[in-house]
Amino acid sequence: MSLVVAAPASAKYRVGLGEQNPAMFDNANWQSMKLKRVRYLVPWDYAKHRGQRDEVDYFMGRARQAKQDVLVTFTARRGCYSASGRYSKKKACRAPSAKKYKKAFLAFDRKFSWVKTYSAWNEINHKSQPTFKSPKKAAGYYNVLRKYTKKKKIRVMAADMLDTGNMGRYLAAFKRKVKGSPKLWGLHNYGDVNRRRTKYTKQMLRSVPGEVWLTETGGIVKLLPSFKTSTKRAASRTKGMFKLVNRYDTKRRGMRSKITRLFVYTFFGEDSSARFDAGLVNPDGTARPAFGVFKKNARRHR
Repeated sequence: MSLVVAAPASAKYRVGLGEQNPAMFDNANWQSMKLKRVRYLVPWDYAKHRGQRDEVDYFMGRARQAKQDVLVTFTARRGCYSASGRYSKKKACRAPSAKKYKKAFLAFDRKFSWVKTYSAWNEINHKSQPTFKSPKKAAGYYNVLRKYTKKKKIRVMAADMLDTGNMGRYLAAFKRKVKGSPKLWGLHNYGDVNRRRTKYTKQMLRSVPGEVWLTETGGIVKLLPSFKTSTKRAASRTKGMFKLVNRYDTKRRGMRSKITRLFVYTFFGEDSSARFDAGLVNPDGTARPAFGVFKKNARRHR
């Protein structure tokens, strides 16, 4: 008699890390996890700035050397969003036209043709992005990339959103302007994870078909003024994050999609002067409590 053993529900999604610092690839704690995926933010106009070109080239080279599947996410021009929470009105900070965006993407693809997964634009419904008030503009960027999915054999994420109050309205407007039938979506559910709720995660799963990737999330160590510094709380929320994903990695009744990938942000933490910190390790690379929680739970999802 033969027995068929079903894989546990918790093995249905895959995990990775979001990180901008290539020193992660040399860190023993990161290496011990044997992860295969990383998310990387690239300013859409990075190629115009020599320092940024060198930075992106080096990170991408290290990621490839480490055999990582890189989710490349295009984002706003660097320096346009201030610490006071205002987005600059300077001409250089405006959202690029679809023509300029296409040119930038094709140049990036020529240099890094091995990249197979893209997110059209980062946190499209947040005020730190030039797409904040323009779902049409954000949809246009996806429409550019979707034309190349077959030719270049890439996967393209449509809306990559933050779990805030405008998410539902923005998503509805975005879907009216997008072409085709996207089946890959992104969500940053910091609010749900750190406030121990499921509101926006469920809203996203009800609203879009196919797969939802949690492209940026994790237990917050510090976010002033809402969250004062606590590595213990961050570890607890990291544990809760995995429980949430384990519940919705299967399409449930009333849902149109399921969670199939999880990227925790970030690996490295910040020093005490930073307003925001969600690192799994300290700035010097030593582990925080959340690192152990992440490593234990990520083991089945590499």
